[in-house]
Amino acid sequence: MPASLILPVPRIQPSFLAAMDEYVAEGRGAPSDQTNVGRDIRIFGDKWADAAEFRHFVDSVRLQAFEDTPRPSTFVPTTTLWWVDGDEYLGRVTIRHRLAPRGIGERNGHIGYDVRPSARRKGHATAMLAAARPWAAEVGLFRALITCDVLNEPSRRVIETNGGVFIDRLDEKLRYWLPVSATG
Repeated sequence: MPASLILPVPRIQPSFLAAMDEYVAEGRGAPSDQTNVGRDIRIFGDKWADAAEFRHFVDSVRLQAFEDTPRPSTFVPTTTLWWVDGDEYLGRVTIRHRLAPRGIGERNGHIGYDVRPSARRKGHATAMLAAARPWAAEVGLFRALITCDVLNEPSRRVIETNGGVFIDRLDEKLRYWLPVSATG
């Protein structure tokens, strides 16, 4: 069975934990790591091994898609999807339903993605972003702003392979419009 995007589910816990260990081994989770992975490692990393706590984590991630879920003022409703092959966690995509306020959205865009270290350079990011496009359309986007660091050549290629159209550079970020629906 080929890899696919799914909503987070508890049954992926063993593979998810192994992936988070890989991220920690490469230095993720430090206070300076402002990515979703880094934040999740800091907040949940010491609790994930417990099955009930992991279910709580999964529920909290899924609830972020709803408008009325409490969240920090700089966060917006976000659908998180896991890229899995069977029960093997390979990565994740986050789809922000609208741009975050105060210029944050202009830097982070609508869609973010990451691939666990042991699964990199195997085409997963390109396939994941392609698979995320219908999900983005489903939450109401007709095109998505997507960004990557200027020096992140692999991510730039992923975006461009998926039809991303370069807009401009904002500080250390390259910004692209990515069509996600037939009208985008």
